Amino acid sequence: MIAWVMYDIQKNKTRTRAAKICLQSGLYRVQYSVFLGVMEKNEFDSLHLQLEELIDEEKDSIYMFPMSKDELKQTVLLGQAFDKDFVTDEVRSLFF
Repeated sequence: MIAWVMYDIQKNKTRTRAAKICLQSGLYRVQYSVFLGVMEKNEFDSLHLQLEELIDEEKDSIYMFPMSKDELKQTVLLGQAFDKDFVTDEVRSLFF
């Protein structure tokens, strides 16, 4: 499956740790707090548990969206949809 992870985390240390967990899970950063990649269901579930343990649920939020490749191809990208410093060929190949 394709997985999107987006977060709004208040503490810098927690935010940095969340980014590292996403990257270690094989996701690619497409914006400062947005990650995208291909994962198996069990990897998605594991990431969910790791991030859930990390955050303060009273102050932070994380959105995790699974989707198919067909659904991803229907995604509308407007303006500077991705940060050019972060986007890799692997991310481009998901869209094009």
